[in-house]
Parts: sequence; C-alpha cells; structure tokens
Amino acid sequence: MVISWNAARRVRLKPCHLPISRSSPRTDLAVEARELALREGHIRGVEEEREEHEGVVITRVRVSTQVAARRLGKRKGTYVTIEAPGMRRRDFDLEDRLTRILADELKRLLPERAETALVIGLGNEHVTADALGPMVVNRLFVTRHLFSYMPEVLGDGEGYRSIAALAPGVLGLTGIETSEVVLGVVERIKPDVVLAVDALAARSLERLHRTIQLSDVGIQPGAGVGNHRKAIDKETLGVPVIAIGVPTVVDAATIASDAIELVFRELGRQVPGNAANRLLDQLTGQEKWQLVREVLEPIEQNLVVAPKEVDEFMENVAYLIAKSMNVALHPAMTLEDADLVTH
Repeated sequence: MVISWNAARRVRLKPCHLPISRSSPRTDLAVEARELALREGHIRGVEEEREEHEGVVITRVRVSTQVAARRLGKRKGTYVTIEAPGMRRRDFDLEDRLTRILADELKRLLPERAETALVIGLGNEHVTADALGPMVVNRLFVTRHLFSYMPEVLGDGEGYRSIAALAPGVLGLTGIETSEVVLGVVERIKPDVVLAVDALAARSLERLHRTIQLSDVGIQPGAGVGNHRKAIDKETLGVPVIAIGVPTVVDAATIASDAIELVFRELGRQVPGNAANRLLDQLTGQEKWQLVREVLEPIEQNLVVAPKEVDEFMENVAYLIAKSMNVALHPAMTLEDADLVTH
C-alpha cells in the first residue's frame, strides 16, 4: 500500500511508548554519564568544575552521594576529564601542554607519602583499540629494580619513586581474572598506590580520540563495552587505585542513532510538519537509541567501532600518557628528562 505525503500529514499521531530495556548508551566517561542523567533533571550530590588552558578543557566531576552515584551509574569519587580536539593529530606543542596538564592533574590525585607505585596496563595487546594499557606500560620509566640492583643510576634517589609496571593480559588469553593477577602482585610488593591504564568507550563521537579521563575510584575492566569484569579498586586491592583512560571506541548503536537524528533534523528543516518527523519527535533519545539496538539484535548488540587511524593515535597517546606519568611519579624529572626515558 502506498501512502502519499499529503495523506501522511493528515495522520493523527498518538504518543509512542516503546518497551525500553534497562540498557543505556555505553560510556565510561563521567561527563557523558552526567549529561545523560541531567536530561531527567538536576542531580543533587554532583558538582562540576570547568576550566580552559590554551584550547585544553579540564572538567572535574565530583560525585558525593550514593543516590547521585546510582543516577550516574558511576561510583562516588572524583573524575577529571581533559579534552583537546587536537589530540587526533600529532601536534608537538599541544603534546607538551597536555603532558604538563595531565601530570599536574595526576599529582592532585596521588595520595600523600606515596613512595611506591604499581602501574597496571589493562587490555588486550593483540587488539589495537584495546592495547592502550600494555602500550603505556612498555613506555614507562620503571625504577623498583634500580633501587635494589643499580642505585647509582638514580644518584641519591631523591625525587624518584619506586615504580613497578605490569600488563596482566585478559581473561580470554590467560584464563585468570585480571583482578586476581593484580591482587597477587599487590600482596607481594605492597605498593602505596596502584595506577590502572585502560582503553575506554565513549557515548559521543566528539569525545573519541580527544579525551583523557582520570579518577580516584578505580576501574572495572570491560564495563564500557558490556564485558564486566571484577573491579580493580581500593576495596579489592586494599590500596588506593587511580584510573587513567582514553576513549578509543564507540558503540555502533550510538553512531546509527546520531546519524538518524541528523537526517530527520535536516528533513524537518526542509519538509516541516511531515508525519515522520512528528513521530520521531515523540521519541526520547533513549527510545531512539533502543530502536537501533534492536536492529543490531542479530549480532547480539555487540558491535563497537574504532576510527581507521587508531594505530597511529594509540602510539601517540600511549607516549603522551607514559611521559606524563613519568613526570608525575618522579618529582625530580623534567619534561626534557621524560623525553629521554619515555620509550
């Protein structure tokens, strides 16, 4: 049956109520979780602070109550997001600014009197978009062995921390939960703080490959892509855990939903008042996203997408994070020193 546009315009539309599942757009970023939650109204117990330095935007989100934590789907604590559009391409001046900013923000999160640290590189080194953790660990300046076997390399040792690093692999390759591996190492070497580096999933394409997130609440590997593993946090390990991550993938349903939104927005501008637009306008963002997810049902809704330049980006951002961590963890180290020891 063919319906003309004129007939379609005369259709009286009824409110559309779709059965919405409990799933929601995947994101590991606290700023995105806050944006999604704010659509339903103000959230008490969440504070946001923003500042900008030479094109780099720093957003600090503090979640102070359990109610707010449930609304956001994030744990109580501090989340710092550093955004810079230029991260998507190699820019040495921007890289230096980001290194300083990231090092400063990391120093703020480090506990006082943290003399020893363990850096954990989470992720699968055989999957480019998931290899951030192992790539950062491979570039770090580790010193734990130097204090024991080659102390002369560090002079009097002032301004240097004892740093160890480990890439524990993933459950599918090792047969061991990552948290179990990390807990065993923590119990053995007894660090004062653990820093976990991992690739994240974003809700917005605008934040893909241009955002770095830090938090003091630990991390749950695989949460952003629906592959929940046991959390690596203070409750699990008994020591403070700082998480550092970069969104490298986005849910395919998000891309399709955003594309549909843009198409109908343009259609509404060119053909105002048509029935299809009115129908779409009655759907919430969550309902539109859920419709796309249902289309992806044949592949179990398990499709995430990475940009084609992910290889080059991962090399650049892994170097940037490792260099920042070298500066933050070793007070005696300058940016010039970090250039020499960051592999």
